[in-house]
Amino acid sequence: MVEMIGSLVAFVVALLIGGLAIYASASLVMDVQNYSYAVITALIGAIAWGLTAWIPLFGPILALIVWIGVINWRYPGGWIDAVIIGVVAWLAALVLLFVLNAALGLGVGAFGIPGA
Repeated sequence: MVEMIGSLVAFVVALLIGGLAIYASASLVMDVQNYSYAVITALIGAIAWGLTAWIPLFGPILALIVWIGVINWRYPGGWIDAVIIGVVAWLAALVLLFVLNAALGLGVGAFGIPGA
């Protein structure tokens, strides 16, 4: 039971960090400021990533395209804006994780941000 609670807390923290990275990116790139929308986008993006990344040979590339497609679907603009939001979100997640893990020693990731 304790492990399950720990896993749930880790999932929620990682999702909130992923959502914060997407929120910061969308705020900067598109001037869209809605944190709960960003968290839902991170959740949908993580599910889409998980459903496609396992495919042999082309899975990771397909998963990245699908993840950017989720951003494109959820935010105004086109594919170029979605790519920029994705790249900025990835960079923001790396910075957030570095600060959190260095300062607090949490050892968490960012759910909904590939490779973070």
